[in-house]
Amino acid sequence: MSLRRYRLIISCPDRVGIVAAVSGFLSRHGGSITEASQHSDVSTGWFFMRYEIDADRLPFEMDGFRQAFAPIAEAFAMHWQITDTQVPRRVVPLVSKLDHCLTDLLYRWRSGDLPMDIPCVISNHEDMRAYVEWHGIPYHHIPVNPQDKAAAFARIAERVDEARADVVVLARYMQILPPDLCARYAGRVINIHHSFLPSFVGARPYHRAFERGVKLIGATCHYVTDQLDEGPIIEQDVIRVRHDDAVDDLVRLGRDVERAVLARGLRYHLEDRVLVHGNKTVVFD
Repeated sequence: MSLRRYRLIISCPDRVGIVAAVSGFLSRHGGSITEASQHSDVSTGWFFMRYEIDADRLPFEMDGFRQAFAPIAEAFAMHWQITDTQVPRRVVPLVSKLDHCLTDLLYRWRSGDLPMDIPCVISNHEDMRAYVEWHGIPYHHIPVNPQDKAAAFARIAERVDEARADVVVLARYMQILPPDLCARYAGRVINIHHSFLPSFVGARPYHRAFERGVKLIGATCHYVTDQLDEGPIIEQDVIRVRHDDAVDDLVRLGRDVERAVLARGLRYHLEDRVLVHGNKTVVFD
């Protein structure tokens, strides 16, 4: 059985004939669809598609596929991409002092649970160096001077580019990325926010949730934009809290949710299951 798959991701204005055109193209070239997901958004008039294809049955490699498919994509005004499942994405986590999200990602990477490579970890503190280097991963300490943050973020961009990162993950990185970095890596920076957005945006959400007396707390995995905590949402989850839970209990429970939500959101991105349209997402889970 073949293990090599291509993923064809498409979004375009909705109209009759899209599925027939794509499926017919694959059929003519001997392609076998192993997984198919599609969604028509009647509110926006857009169509979204994700196909997994048996790559061994096709008569061409990636470049040949792009060239052969281009006329169909042009005819339907498609935004599209084709990826190879055998090429793992390169993920660069950014972390500060809180370690729970990073340690979970490193475990999932080391166990093979998440299909990714981690070329390096970047942090504004030294706290995680020994743990990261124990995994054999380079650790770059880039402190952020409040009086000159631009210099630090310039160095971060250099490291991210040197690592040829496909994705940057803010694994509880307690700094706000400047707008130029958000634009430079648009759609490629994933954040975990310790709140069920849009509630309690910004800092100390558990303390404000405790003061409000909420019965549910949660976490949100989203893409980073220059609008703080308002980027397209990939995944969310909640957990129930009791009236006798203290702030520390909310923090403990919240961190469990953060780990799970970040892992799911990152997995969806790595598997090309997230299609962004405006400030919303279609997630083929």
